Amino acid sequence: MADRSIQGGDGIDTFPFPVELSVGGVGMQVGPMGTGRTWHADAPLERVHRIDFHVVMLFGEGPVRHMVDFTEYEADAGDLLWIRPGQVHRFSRTGEYRGTALTMQPGFLPRSTVEATGLYRYDLPPLLRPDAAQLAGLNAALAQLRREYEDTATLPLSLHTAVLRHSLTAFLLRLAHLAASSAEAQRQRTDSTFTLFRDAVERDFATNHSVSAYADALGYSRRTLVRAVRAATGETPKAFIDKRVVLEAKRLLAHTELPIGRVGVAVGFPDAANFSKFFHQHTDQTPAAFRAELR
Repeated sequence: MADRSIQGGDGIDTFPFPVELSVGGVGMQVGPMGTGRTWHADAPLERVHRIDFHVVMLFGEGPVRHMVDFTEYEADAGDLLWIRPGQVHRFSRTGEYRGTALTMQPGFLPRSTVEATGLYRYDLPPLLRPDAAQLAGLNAALAQLRREYEDTATLPLSLHTAVLRHSLTAFLLRLAHLAASSAEAQRQRTDSTFTLFRDAVERDFATNHSVSAYADALGYSRRTLVRAVRAATGETPKAFIDKRVVLEAKRLLAHTELPIGRVGVAVGFPDAANFSKFFHQHTDQTPAAFRAELR
């Protein structure tokens, strides 16, 4: 079969939906994952590429690492990956892909369903981890969809396609609810993590400038803390701490008569030279020049 990929301006191939591999030529596929499954005969799944259709993978085994938009995700049994048209992704060279894969061509569903299911909500996370009840519902809906997809003898093609659209919609509505609730839960966790970090910095910035120390004290990994602070502020935890230290130093330099060395001690720098260096790095001024400018 000829490779019908299109190479983008960034050199990354984009593969269209393989209608010729779909049962009855309908705009979707559903079936088992495993060796030998591909978008096209020449599609380099282990290399970075794009697809112009939706892919949902429900994993039966794990862990499997899969890159989506240059972020590595680790999926385990019962997890789902939802990859949307245009997203860059890459299959793991070593991972065992086991479970069920659903692919869907844009335009297969009517606009009202597309809007209701948030098919193009690129702000939602690709990796979804349903709880037991959610997973049971998704498995049941996906099993029904697969039965309808494989049964090409019971109904004429037009009715078969209509039933597929309805069954697919039922599955996607469950999936969309899971994606939206997962995003909201992640936002709440991020907000909570950042709030605890912000309060800890406000309390301890004069004696603690270490991101790792804050993470340990709060019971988070450094990576989790970095994600939460960046999501809330757009900056790193270290930058957030340093900004608070600089603000306090400016306040003391502007509104007190403390010697510069004492100001440094008050914000966690026992050595005056280190304080002056830190202050200059963040303000392009020495502490003395900053104070003089205000008086």
